[in-house]
Amino acid sequence: MFIKEYILQNWALILILSAFLVSLKMTVFLEKTIITRLYKLIAGIFLLSIAVFTEFYLAGLGQARNLRIILTAIRYSATPFIIAQIIFTLVRKQRWFIFIPAIVLAVINCISVFTGIVFSVDDGNIFRRGPLGFLPFIMVGFYSVFLIGVLLKNSSRQKTEIIPIIFLGFALSTGLIMLFVYGSLYSQLFCTIISIALYVYYVFLILQVTKKDPLTGLLNRQAYYSDLDNDPEDIKALVSIDLNGLKKINDTYGHEAGDEALSTVSNCLIRALKSGQSGYRIGGDEFMIICRANSLTEVTELVERIHCAAAETKYNCSIGYSYSENGEKSISDLKKESDTMMYQEKVKFYNDSGQDRRQR
Repeated sequence: MFIKEYILQNWALILILSAFLVSLKMTVFLEKTIITRLYKLIAGIFLLSIAVFTEFYLAGLGQARNLRIILTAIRYSATPFIIAQIIFTLVRKQRWFIFIPAIVLAVINCISVFTGIVFSVDDGNIFRRGPLGFLPFIMVGFYSVFLIGVLLKNSSRQKTEIIPIIFLGFALSTGLIMLFVYGSLYSQLFCTIISIALYVYYVFLILQVTKKDPLTGLLNRQAYYSDLDNDPEDIKALVSIDLNGLKKINDTYGHEAGDEALSTVSNCLIRALKSGQSGYRIGGDEFMIICRANSLTEVTELVERIHCAAAETKYNCSIGYSYSENGEKSISDLKKESDTMMYQEKVKFYNDSGQDRRQR
């Protein structure tokens, strides 16, 4: 009876987690470390769902008071751990220290089993909050805000990255609100809601990975041509960028040095981008920026920011741009004009530096 009711109430969760497992087994886009952490996250959510169901199942029967107290302590402790594990999985270079607040809360919850400082269950099997009854919710809120903040900070500020982060934030925030509004009814849906939000974010993440150049983190050539076809009337300018002397770097210092040069210049581009500006690597040493709904001043300021950022490195790049204020220029004309300006700057660079252009 217990197993049957668990499956009926959590069938959506089981399907989502199963789909998640299959997707992870088939993906070739994520690092092994991230995949392993996601497996642990899925296992944690599944085990938490069993603990939550058992707790409220016993509450409905009015039995096993002591076991219910232990399960409540597990639920209050595991929920922040789940959010911390999401942070540990999704945020690059995140250290294990992120789990310290969750560990402290788990210790407090264990103490509460004997003292009731966070929660208690009386002899009538009625749940009651203690003086620190809202601490688990505050902890989940803290982790959720931290997660969304870090994801936004590390994003490229492009719409395709912001939307899934907002969705994840919406799911987490509504999860906290509904816990207060609907109490135990929503607590049994929490694992399902988190799983849906996480799986949707995972799908967005995979889509982003397939659109990105793995070396530089910029969007790739396929994404460039796809974005040119999307609402071309909104495109006000194209910016062409070419890394000078890449062949010489590769021939002299090796391809690892060439990759470092590409990554460094790409970081200059990423830091320079603002709203309505998307950066792409479309070839070996060739980059493009699409500017939507930008003024001419914004485009020229973008070019200046790239030059200033590149000047802080040991590399040099040539930049050209073309602007169409009223949309009278075709995409082809914009590309041709920006390339022409870029090649003129490249010729000037080689003339001024005395380098052999054949080693471009």
